[in-house]
Amino acid sequence: MVSDIREITNTVKEEEAILYKIKSEIAKTLVGQDYLVERLLMAMLCNNHVLIEGVPGLAKTLAVTTLAQTMQATFSRIQFTPDLLPADVLGTLIYNPKSGEFTTKKGPIFANIVLADEINRAPAKVQSALLEAMQEKQVTLGDSTYTMSDPFLVLATQNPIDQEGTYPLPEAQVDRFMFKLIVTYPSMSDEKIILKRMATTAKKIEAEAVITPEDIIRLRSIVDQIYIDEKVEDYIVNIIQATRSPEKYGLDIADYLQYGGSPRATIFLAMAARANAMLAGRGYVTPQDVKNVAMDVLRHRVVVTYEAEADEVNSEQIVEQIVNAVKVP
Repeated sequence: MVSDIREITNTVKEEEAILYKIKSEIAKTLVGQDYLVERLLMAMLCNNHVLIEGVPGLAKTLAVTTLAQTMQATFSRIQFTPDLLPADVLGTLIYNPKSGEFTTKKGPIFANIVLADEINRAPAKVQSALLEAMQEKQVTLGDSTYTMSDPFLVLATQNPIDQEGTYPLPEAQVDRFMFKLIVTYPSMSDEKIILKRMATTAKKIEAEAVITPEDIIRLRSIVDQIYIDEKVEDYIVNIIQATRSPEKYGLDIADYLQYGGSPRATIFLAMAARANAMLAGRGYVTPQDVKNVAMDVLRHRVVVTYEAEADEVNSEQIVEQIVNAVKVP
């Protein structure tokens, strides 16, 4: 077992160069936001989707488009608006009166990287149209089902839902995002660099493609091999269980919890912990890896009650209490 872990660790370290190249290319355009970049890389390594929330102007869209530029992969951007229709996203069947047949016109969802920009500005019927594509990696148009490209990532941005003209996402859709990331304002030093670099009409530097879809698939297979000890697996399960039955873990927050994490949360927490270990250059998962990603995996899956909202307790505070309460192996 020890020799296997060492072998995996050596393999992980051999791939550090390509991950460094991606970060270096992104850094040409994006200032700071290391946390956001790392989480996007984790999502890429796990082939899963990310929801990014923050006020306008914090480079959410820039981060996604720059990541796409580092890949030799197809990219599409969908600007979500209140008048958007499901067919505008998925595609539709077009009738040809001469032949009397329908032909399929695929929508922008058929790409390796899909930027769903301001996703919460479209009504629920459009957001729900993404459910099959995000979970089953396929889209049904008429009588035919079309498989999505591999890799397939939906990287969605949204403004805080208390802003005018936004709609809360359906819970079924929110649960399909591996991470929900909260983007905050840059530091003073980063903002000064942004000023020097961006406050000009000169053409901006763009990232170069340094990774192929084949590279991504190879990296994903390495992530799947990263070792998780049974004690760490128990730790992951205990964290999720604590979101459903907090009283078993000595937490008096049951009245604040409406719903806890689903089994999908357990799966994503383990996958994200493996990806975190990969970025750290290790072939095994530690409890700290789990802690590092727990908030981003759980903040949108722990649904609080009206009582919690009345007491100004949010899901992030609940998750923090749970992670601190569950015994670390």
